[in-house]
Amino acid sequence: MDPLDRIDEIIQLVETARNVPMSRNCMIDRGEMIGALDELRAELPSELRRAAALLEERDKILDAGQREADRIITDGEREHARLVSVNEITVSAEHEGNRIIGEARAEAQRLRDEVDDYVDTALANFEQFLTRALASIERGRDKMHALREIGSFVPDENDRPLPF
Repeated sequence: MDPLDRIDEIIQLVETARNVPMSRNCMIDRGEMIGALDELRAELPSELRRAAALLEERDKILDAGQREADRIITDGEREHARLVSVNEITVSAEHEGNRIIGEARAEAQRLRDEVDDYVDTALANFEQFLTRALASIERGRDKMHALREIGSFVPDENDRPLPF
């Protein structure tokens, strides 16, 4: 179950709990509440592990891209050096070597940009998830405080339910 659904379930437990007469408190089954909170605790680390895995994957992709860029640059420089060593094509070899190095650097930059875009998208999605989770928690706390302020109000048959 999604951690946000689990939080909604805990809020529902609090909202539907019986009020203690002459008090703002309510009676909640301790075992049921502890069970729901334990399940929530078990689910949250998986989301955090997923975020860490994304960051680790980003680092691996960046490292692989850097190694490939270094290899391409090294190959380009090696090819450049080979061509320069031949006297009759010195000028053309320098141009070709510079072109290869330029292409390698452009390719390396393109790879870095793609990886950054991918990681940024993944982190943005995770940020949205966390933002929704925090908003849900805040709504739950607001509801709990509102219920605490209301106390043991018993609605009439004609009363409409509260908007929260």
